[in-house]
Amino acid sequence: MPVFEGIVIFIQNSALEIPFSFNLFGYSINIHLVLEYLAFFVAFRYYLFLRKRSNDTISNTNRLSIILGAAIGAFLGSRIVGALENPFFIINEISFIQLLNVKTIMGGLFGGLLGVEIAKKIIGETRSSGDLFVFPIISGIFIGRIGCFLSGIDEFTYGKETSFFLGMDLGDGLLRHPLALYELLFLLILFTGLKYIKTHIILQSGELFKYFMIAYFGFRFFMEFLKPNLFFVLGLSSVQWLCIVCLLYYRKIFLKPLLYAR
Repeated sequence: MPVFEGIVIFIQNSALEIPFSFNLFGYSINIHLVLEYLAFFVAFRYYLFLRKRSNDTISNTNRLSIILGAAIGAFLGSRIVGALENPFFIINEISFIQLLNVKTIMGGLFGGLLGVEIAKKIIGETRSSGDLFVFPIISGIFIGRIGCFLSGIDEFTYGKETSFFLGMDLGDGLLRHPLALYELLFLLILFTGLKYIKTHIILQSGELFKYFMIAYFGFRFFMEFLKPNLFFVLGLSSVQWLCIVCLLYYRKIFLKPLLYAR
């Protein structure tokens, strides 16, 4: 990976200090929070752009209900799975505040999926709704992961200590796997690959979203082995068990062959 190695070396030799922060008008700015909000904004605007250019058969009212279901499911899922990464069992005000602050994109994606399915059951919508969200979601995750990388060890998206040539000092003086950079590279490949599939391969409605979920959750399952997790069940982290659940949820798609459009 000469290009990726060059990026890592450039960052290591630059004046960029990780965790990165800057002051604006005397106030310290949380770069991760800024990029997180930017990710939501860009992803939603991208979604609106794609919907305007598509022949969406789902009504505006039902789309709004689906988005609301996704938002509620993503909020709850991200917090619950985030808490399960290092669970605590003391029920008090501090624990409740911690539950609101911890979050993970994995729980957000799967919780959003469940929220959409519940919303569709309530409103009686039977048509697939996920394909329009695929590329906006990837774009949002990409922007958010830049924030994770710049946050270094302040966010639990860093890797284990390593002697691997791509190891980086993320703020604690130790060489660690820069997992956020690994994921940025994967997201670029995933975005390009799904664009190719959408253009050249015959898909049924909803299948593009399924391929995205399978690819991303499969990638994250293996990446978890590089994280310094503390809580395991049968040798796997909470996120890895969620990945298994997601892959089982989409198990039927593995058996279906892809058909080239041309």
